[in-house]
Amino acid sequence: MKKIISIAFLLFPFLCLYSSNQTDSLLRILDKTIANRVEYTQKKELRIKELKQRKQVVKKLDELYQINREIISQYQSFVCDSAERYIHENLKLAEKLHNNEYILENKLQLSLIYSLSGLFIPATEIMNSIDYDKLPEHYKVWYCWNSIRYYENLIKYTDDTEFSNNYIQTKDAVRDTLMSLLYTETDEYRKERAFRLQDAGHYAEAGEILLPIYQKQTPQTHEYAMAAMSLAKVYKLAGDSEKEEYYLILAAITDVQLAVKENESLLSLAIKLYEAGDINRAYSYIKVALDDAIFYNARFRNAVIARVQPIIENTYLYKIEQQQQNLRLYAILISLCVIALAIILYFYYRQVKKVSKARKELRAVNDKLITLNKKLDEANLIKEKYIGYFMNQCSVYINKLDEYRKNVNRKIKTGQIDDLYKSSSRAMEKEVEELYANFDHAFLKLYPNFVSEFNSLLKPEEYYKTENDRLNTELRIFALIRLGITDVSQIAIFLHYSMQTIYNYKSKVKGKSLTGSDLFEEEVKKLGSIS
Repeated sequence: MKKIISIAFLLFPFLCLYSSNQTDSLLRILDKTIANRVEYTQKKELRIKELKQRKQVVKKLDELYQINREIISQYQSFVCDSAERYIHENLKLAEKLHNNEYILENKLQLSLIYSLSGLFIPATEIMNSIDYDKLPEHYKVWYCWNSIRYYENLIKYTDDTEFSNNYIQTKDAVRDTLMSLLYTETDEYRKERAFRLQDAGHYAEAGEILLPIYQKQTPQTHEYAMAAMSLAKVYKLAGDSEKEEYYLILAAITDVQLAVKENESLLSLAIKLYEAGDINRAYSYIKVALDDAIFYNARFRNAVIARVQPIIENTYLYKIEQQQQNLRLYAILISLCVIALAIILYFYYRQVKKVSKARKELRAVNDKLITLNKKLDEANLIKEKYIGYFMNQCSVYINKLDEYRKNVNRKIKTGQIDDLYKSSSRAMEKEVEELYANFDHAFLKLYPNFVSEFNSLLKPEEYYKTENDRLNTELRIFALIRLGITDVSQIAIFLHYSMQTIYNYKSKVKGKSLTGSDLFEEEVKKLGSIS
C-alpha cells in the first residue's frame, strides 16, 4: 500500500496538470492581487477599528480581556508592535483578575511575537521564565510550537552553519517532545511527523502526509496559506521546481488577500523567480515583501531580505541598463532603416502618382462605360418588357382597321353611302384617349416613382397629383422627355398639339421648379427607377 501511495505521489504532477500555463495564470492573479493590496489592508484595519469601538463600551475586565484577545489575533500577523501593546495590556488585566492561566497565555503569545519580530533575547527570557514541567499539557504543546518557531527564525537570522547546526539539533529535540504530546490521529501530529521526515530527507513521504492536510483547508484562510507554504518547502527540497512555484504562488495570493504582513511566501517566491530568470517580477515581489516586513516591523525578516534584495536589485538594474543599451542600438538601426525607407518611399510615391493618374483616367472611362451600360440596360428592359405590349396594341389597331375596312365594303355593297359618310366623319377622340391611357399605364409601370420624384423638383404648392394612374398633359410631356424623346415636333405629333402649345406647357412647368429652367430637363432625365 505504501508503495502504491509513493507511485501516486510521483505521478501527482501529471494527474493535476500543473502546466506552465497554469503557473502563468496564477502569477497574473497574484499581480492583480498585489495591485489591490491597499484595499485588503484597509479591510483589515476596518475590522480592528470595529473591535476597538466595541471595546470602548465594555466595562467588565473579563470582557475587555476577550476583546483584546481578538485584537491581538488580528495584529499578530499584521503589526507586531500593536500586538505586543495589547498583549501587555492583557497581562495587566490578567494580573487584576488574578488569572494565572491568562498570564501564562499572554507570556506565550508575547514570546511568539518577539521571535517573529526578531527580538530573540526578550523571547528567550520569557521562555526561560516559564516552568515547563508545571505547565498543563495543552500549554506544553503551545510552548513547544513557540520554541520550534523561535529556532526556525533564529536559524534564518543567523545564517551561520556553526550556530545553526546547534539550533537545528535543539529544534529537532523540541519537535520530538511535541510529537510525544500530540495524538497520533490528529493533523497537528501528522504535520510535525511530515516536518520530521522532511528534515530527514524523506521528501516523498512528507509530501504524502502534507497534501491531504492541504486539501482539507478552506481557501483564503491563514491555514490554507500555511499548508500551501509547507508543500512548497517539501517540493523545493525534492527538486520539483514547478510544484514549488505553484504552491508558493497560492500561499502568496492568500497572504496578500488576508493582509498577512508577517509572511515568507512573497520573499521565497521572489527568490524562486530570480533563479528562474523572471527578474522583473522578482524585483517587484521582493519590494512588496520588504514593505510588508517594514509594516510589520519584523527585524529578523528585514535582515533576511537585506541579504537577498541587493542581489536581485543589482541584477534588475543591470538588466535595465542592458535594455537601455539595446534600445540605443535599436534606435540607430531604426534611424538607418527610416532613412532607407524614406528613399524607397520617395521613388514609390513617384510611381504611385503615375499609377494614380492612370487609374483616374481608367476610372473616368469606366464611369462612362457604366453610365452607357445602365442606359443600355434600361433600354433593353424597355424593349424586352414593353415591345410585346405595343406589338399587341398595334395588332389591336390593325384589327380595328380591318373591321373598319369590312364595314366600309359592306356599306358600299348595300348602298349605305350616307351612313358611311357619317361614320368616316366621326372624330378619333376615343382612340386617342385609349392610346394615352395605355401610354400612362405602361410608363407608370416602368417608372412607378416618377410622379413623386418629379414633384420633388417643384415648389410644394405646385405638386401634381394623379388619379386612376393617369398623367395630365404636363406630366405626359415630361414623361416623353424622360423616355428620351426631346424633339418638340415629335412630342407635339404624339400628343396632337401644336409645337407652340408644347413650348408653353414646358415653360409653365419650368416656372414652378426649384432648380431653374436650364437644368430642369436634365434633372427630369435622371428621375424614376425601373420596376
